[in-house]
Amino acid sequence: MIAVVGSNNVDLVLTVDHFTEPGETQRCISYNRFPGGKGANQAVACKKLGASVYFLTCVGNDGNGDFSYKTLLDAGLEKGLVRVELPNGFAMIEVTREGKNRIIIFPGANASMNVELVQKHLDELLNADILLLQNEIPFDVNLEIARKFKQKGKFVIFDPAPASNIDGEIFKYVDIITPNEAEAQQITGKQGESAAEILLEMGCSNVLLKLGEKGCLFVGHLGRYKLDAFKVKAVDTTAAGDIFNAAFAVWYEKTEDVYDSLRFASAAAAISVTRLGAQSSIPSFEEVIRFLKEQSVKG
Repeated sequence: MIAVVGSNNVDLVLTVDHFTEPGETQRCISYNRFPGGKGANQAVACKKLGASVYFLTCVGNDGNGDFSYKTLLDAGLEKGLVRVELPNGFAMIEVTREGKNRIIIFPGANASMNVELVQKHLDELLNADILLLQNEIPFDVNLEIARKFKQKGKFVIFDPAPASNIDGEIFKYVDIITPNEAEAQQITGKQGESAAEILLEMGCSNVLLKLGEKGCLFVGHLGRYKLDAFKVKAVDTTAAGDIFNAAFAVWYEKTEDVYDSLRFASAAAAISVTRLGAQSSIPSFEEVIRFLKEQSVKG
C-alpha cells in the first residue's frame, strides 16, 4: 500500500495565448475547473495506476470542497478524507498554447492539517510500505509523518513543492527527494546536476531531479541514472510532476528497481502532458504499459 498525506485543491485553469504581463489584460481562450492539489493528484494517480492507497487530506466546506470530495470518492479514495469548516484549497492556473503553466495557490482547508490529525490516522497510514509527501500542507506535519515512517523502516518520497519553509531536518527521514529544476535551485542556489550534488551533501539519501522535457536525473545511494523524456506534443503540463512521482512509487513498490521505475514514471508523465487538467490527465496502468511497448518498437 502507498500512503499519501497532503493537499487537495480545485484547479481553475485559464488557457491563454501567453503568460499575462504586469498591467496587461487579456481574454482567456478557455476556462475549466478540474480537481487537483499535489496530494490528491498523487493519490488519484497511484490508485488509477493500480496501487492500494490511503490518502489523508483536509477537504473544505464550500462548493469547491464538495466538488473535491465527490471526485476523491469517485476515484475510490474514501479513507482519510477529513471535512473541515474552511473553504477548500484552490489553484489559479494559466496555461499557454505551448502547454506551459504558471500557478497561484490558495491553501484553504489544506492549512488545517496538523500533527494531531496525523496521530489519529497513524496506525492506518503505517500499513503502507511507501509514503508520498508534498509541501502544500504545514511543514511540521511532513516532518512528523516522515519521522514516524522512517522509524518503522518505511520508504519515504518527498516532493519539495512549493520549495519554501523547508527545514533540512526532514532530509534524514527521506529516501528520495524529487524537486524540479526551479525547486532544486531555490533550495540550493545551484542548477542541474550541481543542485543534485548539493542536496546529497545536505543529507538527502537520493535525489530525483525532474527536468521536464529534458527527462530526469537520479543520483544517490540507490544508483545514478539519466533518462531522456519521451517525445510527445504537450498540451498541458499541469500535474505532470505529481503523476511522475506517483507512477515511480507504484512501480517501485512492485519491483524495487529504480531504473524501471523511472522509465514507467516518464511514460506516465509523457501521456499526461498530452491531455488537459491534473487528475483528468492521469493515464491508466494499461495505457502506460501500452505506451512503453510502442516506444520499444519505435526504438
